[in-house]
Amino acid sequence: MLKFRAGLMIAALLPLLALCPGQADQPLRVVATTTIVGDVVRAIGGEQLSLTVLLPVGSDPHAYEPRPEDLIAVAEAELIAINGVGLEEFLEPLLRNSGTEAEVLSVSDGIALRRLDGGELDPHVWFDPQNVMIWVRNIERKLAELDPANAELYAANAASYRAALEELDAWIIAQVGQVPQHDRELVTDHLFLGYFADRYGFVQIGAIFPGLSTLAEPSARELAELEAEIRRLGVKAIFVGTSVNPALAQQIAADTGVQVVFLYTGSLSGPEGPAASYLELMRYDVAAIIAALK
Repeated sequence: MLKFRAGLMIAALLPLLALCPGQADQPLRVVATTTIVGDVVRAIGGEQLSLTVLLPVGSDPHAYEPRPEDLIAVAEAELIAINGVGLEEFLEPLLRNSGTEAEVLSVSDGIALRRLDGGELDPHVWFDPQNVMIWVRNIERKLAELDPANAELYAANAASYRAALEELDAWIIAQVGQVPQHDRELVTDHLFLGYFADRYGFVQIGAIFPGLSTLAEPSARELAELEAEIRRLGVKAIFVGTSVNPALAQQIAADTGVQVVFLYTGSLSGPEGPAASYLELMRYDVAAIIAALK
């Protein structure tokens, strides 16, 4: 059904697209997959871009299903910026069905990626600001390549944003210093804090959903083993993404006497919320983690 609708929509769009081949006096048409990727792209591109973000605020990237309007945005785009590393499982059929000729930029290209014991790559790279600096480099280069007339502006915006990321990284290091090393143990809904743990000296000791996705289903045995580990280590909190159903986490918390702490993970908050940008998301999450563990 999605493929059929895609064909109809693209056929209807072709005359319109032929009239707007991306003239120099028009903003560059860019699509970003997640609100987090979109926020960083916007910080570098500013008003020189016509930016569309596919995933609405509060969406779980692991479980997202494209909407008809996503096909239109992708078909019209000149650049599609994605997290990559397998996060956007929905993307390949969307690209194919839209017939887009846009370049696809994986902003995570060049990052030293983590692997689970089973070899699965961890896509949650944004939880280390040093990785987002690589995003910035990749975005700046691609925007300058596609729109060389504004290359100096992109370079200036990128330099400013890198400075903000350096400041964020230093702030996190100072905040983490409040938590004793033996309390730097993280239990989460799924394994999304690996890059954060590696950068700032924490250990991910377990997750409710096995693996790197919220789509995995834990067995009764796995839940029992996790509860036993929480009791054995004296874990203080379970960290759960705001876009994930918290029922299992709340059950485990009730069984073990720990608290559930909500974090922004794969999505920003709305513009009036506490995580309206990537920088604010990281400050909110770190403050919540430190408050729960120190």
